[in-house]
Amino acid sequence: MKHPLNKPVPVPHEWYQSGDILIGGITSHIFYYFHEITFKVNPSQEFLEVPIVVTKFYQHVLALVYAVNEINENPKILPNVTLGFHIYDSYYDARMTYRTTLDLLFKAQKFVPLYKCHTQKNVLAVIGGLSSEISFHMTDILSLYKIPQLTYGSFALKRSDAAWSPSFYLMAPSEVDQYMGIIHLLQHFGWTWVGLLAVDDENGEHFVQTLQAFLSQNQMCLAFTGEIRNQAHWNTLHEINTMASNIYLPFKDSKANTCIIYGESRTIISLSTLMLLGDPGYKENISMRKVWIMIGQVDFTLTGFQREWDLQSFHGALAFTIHSKELLGFKKFLQTLKPSWTEENGFLGDFWEQAFDCSLPNARVSQELDGTSCTGEETLESLPGIFFEIHTSGESYSIYNAVYAVAHALHDVYSTKPNNRARLEGKHVELQDLQPWQLHPLLQNTLFNNSAGEKITFNQNWETGAGFDITNLITFSNKSFLKVKVGQVDPHARRGEEFIINEDMIVWQRSFTLSICNDYCHPGFQKKRKEGEKFCCYDCSPCPHGEISNQKDLDDCIKCPEDQYPSKDHDQCIPKAISFLHYKELLGTILTSIVVSCSLITLMVLGTFIKHRDTPIVKANNRDITYTLLISLLLCFLCPLLFLGEPRKVTCFLQQSAFGIIFTVAVSCVLAKTITVFVAFMATKPGSSMRKWIGKRLTISIVLSCSLIQAAICMAWLETSPPFPDFDMQSMTTEIVAKCNEGSHIMFYAVLSYMGLLSLISLTVAFLARKLPDSFNEAKFITFSMLIFCSVWVSFVPTYLSTKGKYLVAVESFSILASSSGLLGCIFFPKCYMILLRPDLNTRKQITRKADQSKIFL
Repeated sequence: MKHPLNKPVPVPHEWYQSGDILIGGITSHIFYYFHEITFKVNPSQEFLEVPIVVTKFYQHVLALVYAVNEINENPKILPNVTLGFHIYDSYYDARMTYRTTLDLLFKAQKFVPLYKCHTQKNVLAVIGGLSSEISFHMTDILSLYKIPQLTYGSFALKRSDAAWSPSFYLMAPSEVDQYMGIIHLLQHFGWTWVGLLAVDDENGEHFVQTLQAFLSQNQMCLAFTGEIRNQAHWNTLHEINTMASNIYLPFKDSKANTCIIYGESRTIISLSTLMLLGDPGYKENISMRKVWIMIGQVDFTLTGFQREWDLQSFHGALAFTIHSKELLGFKKFLQTLKPSWTEENGFLGDFWEQAFDCSLPNARVSQELDGTSCTGEETLESLPGIFFEIHTSGESYSIYNAVYAVAHALHDVYSTKPNNRARLEGKHVELQDLQPWQLHPLLQNTLFNNSAGEKITFNQNWETGAGFDITNLITFSNKSFLKVKVGQVDPHARRGEEFIINEDMIVWQRSFTLSICNDYCHPGFQKKRKEGEKFCCYDCSPCPHGEISNQKDLDDCIKCPEDQYPSKDHDQCIPKAISFLHYKELLGTILTSIVVSCSLITLMVLGTFIKHRDTPIVKANNRDITYTLLISLLLCFLCPLLFLGEPRKVTCFLQQSAFGIIFTVAVSCVLAKTITVFVAFMATKPGSSMRKWIGKRLTISIVLSCSLIQAAICMAWLETSPPFPDFDMQSMTTEIVAKCNEGSHIMFYAVLSYMGLLSLISLTVAFLARKLPDSFNEAKFITFSMLIFCSVWVSFVPTYLSTKGKYLVAVESFSILASSSGLLGCIFFPKCYMILLRPDLNTRKQITRKADQSKIFL
């Protein structure tokens, strides 16, 4: 198959209407020439030039004609002035673009660049083209003459000379606005695993790189990328099959159920052809049931030669289309179009033949190729949407606005406003003498409302356009389709309204599933990346202890606040309950009962000793020390009451210091009793020097000195770092423990250590005095009591350190009760037994006899 560029350039198609002022239009991508093998008998003619018409884009031409006619019929815009137009097509070809651009400017058949012929046409503005490539080719010539060029396609400005050209105006939004629209769309539906097909040119490469960066920033991945050849023809059958395989295979093997298509006006034509060649049954293949996302330059169209094809595989597609509204009267204008308008209209004949699959009497292609004749009664409304749409497209809407923008700029030439005169350097300029470059300041400040009720103006970058509409394609078996607007993208809208989507209006592809690499990680799990895979492909692992995930697909689990704990499924945080040892709960009730019981018993013992204070056994045990010890034990039994209930400032302040001082007094009394007995016994020996230590002064000195040291430690503790109410949120998983913070752990353990030191001293002295005569002392009972006391507090330290929550209070309380009970039981119960049950032993004679026996024993 011979490439068309190897032959002379075809004669341009054109549509001309005279007027006082001309608006030029170069429509992109309506025609391209295809070489078909003929079936004529003449063997010398191997190829026939057949113009293939993209019939759908003929609406762009009609939009320009309709706008010009509407302006000419409106005397308020350009009174006594007739607008004319001259429209050419670019044929997808750079050479034809340059030729038709020069033809817009000159009538002469010889084209001399950079030279003004005397036969120059009165063209003040040019509208075109649809693609960036054609627009930039036009700019190469138009910028030399500073002729305003208004483009109506959406594309990324990449050429700095075009982007900053003072004659370059954009009637459609830049495709850059679509990037975030695509990201918002994917995020809204949770699609993270998508494919991408892009044209294999500079624009396609730029789009792939830019979109890939945006996807990566938003935790999305490209499952595959494919290239669509940006050309109308392929030279060999092998090239066609290779391209078809490259397009089809990624769909067949990919799990991505969403595919983004970046291209230009003929992309769907090429893509449909390649998909059909790659797999003739692709329409029924479930691997093709995807959601397609199209950018603004891609339109759903086929050529007349693809009449038997349809767009069923694109059912449910979502497309970003240039924002448009229905133009008043445009639909009626299209309905009146007849093939008899072929005079001065070089487009209509080829369009009509290929759109309706018939032949006009003066057809360019011989009727031998098609036996059907056109009746002239065909209507554009009867055409399927893939060949022609009766509704205003975004490109036609932009062309319509472009024509009106030029007309309003020309209208301002007649304006008497001072600012308009300033723009024209204070001169009165007739339209016949108006130069194209003089139109720029007026065009840049144009502001008007079109027939659809929208305000049209240019911003500081000489751009207009209200973003993109998001449309949903619904196809039918008769090759017709319906475009439903389901959302919009407008970066200039109010915050929060830049992206709007109405999910309920969308019709999806059959059997469509979520476009993700793997299932979502449910709440309670976190992502775990797979080695060697893209980050969108991952495993799900349970949240570690103390952490949760309350959303799908979280990268990392999050820790609960200190006052909350994870649920069983690690999908939510539950508030912790405040916990403390309360009087009313079982453990608190038991402790309270023990405290009351022990206190009453201590009071009974104290009462017994007071009542029998004159008996020998009471006198022999130093009544003052005994009373002091019993009172301190009574207070020790009451100390646990400070640990019960919710911690308060006062209770926390008194808890440890009161306990430390009272217990020190008790232990000091035991130590004093032991030392007194030991000294008294030693003083009975002949010549002993211990006699001077016998008396109350020794016991009082021991008790006061030992107690004052502990009191000094506690005072220093309360002065520097006193205990205070606190909440322990770490010890218990499901509870917040209300406790008294010791303030200074060093001082707390100093109090315990000092008390432990006194206990060891008492135990040692009592142990040494255990064999003294029973009539003089109670050393054996003191030894047993101190053994119990020391055992309790030695076991208390590790138990205290290993216990958590409110049970910490219970451990300390039980230790106080146990140690106090040991002292009370071992020291006083034997004496109470003698006083109450064996009064016969509580006599001076009996005690004296025991003393004599003890001396014999010693």
